Amino acid sequence: MALRPAPPRPGAVLSTQVSGSRYFFLELTDSGRAGVIPAYGGFEQCDPDYLVQRKQFEFCALELVVAGEGTTRLNGTEHALRAGSLFHYDATTRLEIRTDPARPMAKYFLCLTGKRATTRVRAAGLRAGGTVHLAMFPEVQRVWEDLIREGSHHRATAGRICAALVEVLLLKVEELAGVAGRTGAAAEETFLRCKGAIEGQAATLATLGDITRAVGVEASHLCRLFRRYQGLSPYQYLLHRKMALAAEYLMDPNALVKEAAGHVGFADPYHFSRCFKKVHHVAPKEFQRSLKHL
Repeated sequence: MALRPAPPRPGAVLSTQVSGSRYFFLELTDSGRAGVIPAYGGFEQCDPDYLVQRKQFEFCALELVVAGEGTTRLNGTEHALRAGSLFHYDATTRLEIRTDPARPMAKYFLCLTGKRATTRVRAAGLRAGGTVHLAMFPEVQRVWEDLIREGSHHRATAGRICAALVEVLLLKVEELAGVAGRTGAAAEETFLRCKGAIEGQAATLATLGDITRAVGVEASHLCRLFRRYQGLSPYQYLLHRKMALAAEYLMDPNALVKEAAGHVGFADPYHFSRCFKKVHHVAPKEFQRSLKHL
């Protein structure tokens, strides 16, 4: 996904220590309105010297790390950050965020306003000054991407659409943070972590052995987890994810089947076509033809 240059930064609201960024801005001055209102947010690829320090902040904010490592200090307590770390801060929080120079973080952030913002965020299982780890963070990441896209459209409906997406995002956080916080949920969290890894690397993984090496879980245990929670084997789930990516690629009417095959790691277009039909019950070329009638 291409990164575009960041817009001019208003004061100290946004860091300049980023090498790539995508932002949206909606309601920056409506803190008195009822509800939960997205003010602004985006994605940042941190520079090795990335450092944010604030004694106060007027918005209710969430940040999700999706790559790299770092630390955050919230009201004097330091927390390690890695992919899947989610943390919340607001006007009551003394904040420091620092990246690991050797593994700079990539992260999403969202700033909310409105009278119910803090109450709703805390109802989702987050507290100012604390962090949670989301094993299945790509589910939340996808909603964040939708927020950035819709918030950047500058249409009359953008605010309402983004407000709805914020509620979806918080429901996802509530679901996944609840898994992390439940006693005896280690197996489910391991499953969610492995499922997220498959989703994030579906185009490049090819075999069960590839999956086990990527997630660090022994094959027989991984298979038991997937049959228990997903009803499919890990490889079957990988195949379904590959074919979903391929269908998305083939929505371009000019895309070739052999290109779609290569995009998801198939050297043989005929084998790819058989797998595509097995999953979607239609051949790739027939799938493309059917789109012309929509």
